Amino acid sequence: MRVAYLGPAGTFGEEAARRYAPAAELIACPSHAAVAKAVDSGGADLGVMAIENSINGSVAETLDILIHETTLQIQSELLVPIEHSLVAKPGAEIDGVSVIYSHTQALGQCREFLEGHFPSARLEAALSTAQAVELAVAHEGAAAIANARAATLYGAEVLTPAIQDRPNNATRFVIIGGGQPGPSGHDRTSIAFQFDDDRAGLLTDAMTELSSRGINCTKMESRPTRATFGEYIFLVDFEGHAQDRACASALIALRAMTSELKIFGSYPRAAEG
Repeated sequence: MRVAYLGPAGTFGEEAARRYAPAAELIACPSHAAVAKAVDSGGADLGVMAIENSINGSVAETLDILIHETTLQIQSELLVPIEHSLVAKPGAEIDGVSVIYSHTQALGQCREFLEGHFPSARLEAALSTAQAVELAVAHEGAAAIANARAATLYGAEVLTPAIQDRPNNATRFVIIGGGQPGPSGHDRTSIAFQFDDDRAGLLTDAMTELSSRGINCTKMESRPTRATFGEYIFLVDFEGHAQDRACASALIALRAMTSELKIFGSYPRAAEG
């Protein structure tokens, strides 16, 4: 099995891929979009993408890929505990740090630490936490936010461990691939939909199709359609599988009342706790 992930080696995406498929051949990709393209093209069997963090919320890049750029289905999900460290090249002094590199998600997850300890430092976005370490090692006065494995891989050392804003920080990753898994009895379904018109009660009516059937909605948010300012696509996660009787009935009703309905997948829910 070949599993694509946001690389290079040392990212939390790699950790998620290793947890999901320990014996797989791992394929590092420069972006989540490249992960999806690798699976779409047959270069990988599955892809791993971060979709939500307990501190920083949803990963907009992944949501937009699922909405606009692929027909792949979510096959599974997993929760990965996230511990960020401030790392720099060996011998660097914490007082000398003037620029800090990391992925935008990691910068957001460590906002309180950065504001409290480095209010004047320049924050620079990197394509991944692992790339951030490479950049930090190559520049004077630089540090990175990454995990301890990335520090080891790229010859850096940890200056301060566990700098995330909350100790129970975790990221939800989804596994994407072709086809839809069958019901497991402990599933989640993720969908996106939009409406042709804009009037009071449309979204309420849509959500009622779920609640009236006893279906528990676990998450709801919106993303711009990219077509017209002020128009949005609504994304909903709910408990159950698309093949379950109640869920199948609700999806039929939703398809009839929306201009477009896309099912990202029905898949086993990750164990929490």
